[in-house]
Amino acid sequence: MKKLTIGYWICTILMVALMGVGAIPDLLSVPDAVTLFAHLGYPAYLLPFLGVAKILGIIAILVPGFPRIKEWAYAGLVFDLAGAAYSTLAVGDPPIGLVFFLIGFLVIFGSYFLYHKRLKSAHLKNTK
Repeated sequence: MKKLTIGYWICTILMVALMGVGAIPDLLSVPDAVTLFAHLGYPAYLLPFLGVAKILGIIAILVPGFPRIKEWAYAGLVFDLAGAAYSTLAVGDPPIGLVFFLIGFLVIFGSYFLYHKRLKSAHLKNTK
């Protein structure tokens, strides 16, 4: 159980850092983020919305309880990352940039998978 918990928190903290680093510039509409968004073909007014959505997703995952909201938060972060990866390819950026997105998917999947293993483990422990 201890290894499971450590693995979960490592993946979750990496996921929170990754998504948080992306959320802050979006929320503040930093000029570099606006330029990137314009390059991808999206309007700048969408940036603060995505920033708030990422932060709410991070909070939902970190706050104990609320399993259904956690499921939606994990899904939302995956949709955000998938949309960003697709947009990057659609505008013709080099595919090597997808390595960053692959790391993001692995960290989110790791956190999600270990979250469910911890739930199952805690449930089995409580039924004994």
